[in-house]
Amino acid sequence: MIQIAVLGYGTVGSGVVEVINKNQKEVSKKAGVGIAVKYILDLRDFPGDPMEKCVVHDYDVILNDPEVKIICETMGGVEPAYTFSKKALLAGKSVCTSNKELVANHGPELISIAKANNCNYLFEASVGGGIPIIRPLNSSLTPERIDGITGILNGTTNYMLTKMDEDGVDYAQVLAEAQQKGYAERNPEADVEGYDACRKIAILSSLVYGKTVRYEDIYTEGITKISKEDFLYAKAMKRSIKLLAMSKDMDGSCFAMVAPFMIRSDNPLYCVKDVFNAVCVHGNMLGTTMYYGRGAGKLPTASAVVSDIIDCAKHQGKFIFCFWDQEKVTLSSKEEMCWKFFVRVKGDKDSCGLMKAFGETEMINIPECQDEFAFITDEISEKEFEERIKEVSGVITRIRMND
Repeated sequence: MIQIAVLGYGTVGSGVVEVINKNQKEVSKKAGVGIAVKYILDLRDFPGDPMEKCVVHDYDVILNDPEVKIICETMGGVEPAYTFSKKALLAGKSVCTSNKELVANHGPELISIAKANNCNYLFEASVGGGIPIIRPLNSSLTPERIDGITGILNGTTNYMLTKMDEDGVDYAQVLAEAQQKGYAERNPEADVEGYDACRKIAILSSLVYGKTVRYEDIYTEGITKISKEDFLYAKAMKRSIKLLAMSKDMDGSCFAMVAPFMIRSDNPLYCVKDVFNAVCVHGNMLGTTMYYGRGAGKLPTASAVVSDIIDCAKHQGKFIFCFWDQEKVTLSSKEEMCWKFFVRVKGDKDSCGLMKAFGETEMINIPECQDEFAFITDEISEKEFEERIKEVSGVITRIRMND
C-alpha cells in the first residue's frame, strides 16, 4: 500500500480524492499496488466530510511521515506550493501537480531536484486539464523532431468566443455569462488577457526544446478587443476566431505567441468549441497529431493528476526522464513572423489611405456593417504591417489570419 497526501482540498484536490476513492479498483490495479489517501492539508476543517479525519493543518506532519511516498500539490499559486514541493522532493517523496503557474516558474529546478533524489515531479494536469499531452511529448513522440505546436489552451476564452460566434453576443455580455456559470473568475484577467494560455505554451515549448522558455518572453494578446462584428466578417469568410497559443521551431530559431487568429473551416481547431481544449503537435516524421478534450474542470483535471500518481507508484525509487533543463531559450521577435492580416476600417476605402499603404487588397463588405469595410493583406511580416497600417486612417481592429 502506498500512502499519499493531498495539498489543498479545493476543486482539484477534492477531485483527486474522489477519483482515487471511486476508482480504487482500477487505480490500484494499474499502479500494481494499493493507493490510499492518508492526509489532506488545508487551512480549513471539513466537518461531516467523509475524509475529515485525514485533514491536517501542519505540513511537517506529512513531510515527516515515512509512509507518505507521493504528494499531490493542488494548491495553486507559487507559494507556499513551491516551498512544500521542494521540501518533499528533497525528502525523496514524489510530487504530482496541476499547478501551471508553479511549473512555468520553477519546473526545471524541481525536476532536477527530483532526479537527484530518485523520485519524480510530474505535471500532466498543468496543461490541458484532462487531455494527455505532457506524457505524449515525453514518451510517445520522443523519436520526432517537433517543429510546431498550436493549441486552444484556455477553456474560458474558448467558451466566450464560441458564444460570440454562435449567439452573436458582445464581449461584455458573454463575460458576465461565463462568470455566472463559473467558467470565468471574478477577476478574469489571467484568462481573457491570454496569461493562462501563455504559461501553458511556455511549458509545452520547454518540453519540446528541452530548455526553458520563459512565459515572460512570449508575446501575449488576449480577446478583450474581439467584437461580435468581427465574427460577422469571419462567418462571411467561412472562418472563426480562436485564441491560439503557438510555438514554432524554424531551423533552430524558436518562436512562441498567444493571440486571437481567424482560422479556416478546414482547420482541425475550428470545431473545438465551448470549454474544450485541443493541441496540435507537428513532428517531422509523424506529421500532425491532435489531442482533444476537457481542458479544465474538477474531475478531468483530477484524473490527470491521478494518472501521475499511478506513474509515480509504478516507478518508486526511479526517476522518469524529462527533457527540460534550466538553460533559457532566446525567442525570435514577432516582428519577423509573416501572415495575412484582417483589418476593419471605419469610413470610405477611397479616402483612408488604403491604396497608398497596401495597394490592391481583398475587400470584405457585409450588410450588417454599413459604415465600414474590411480588407485582407497579403502575407507580410509583423514589422512591415505595423509600418504600413500607420498610413491608414479609421482603423477599428486587426486580427491575424492562420492559413
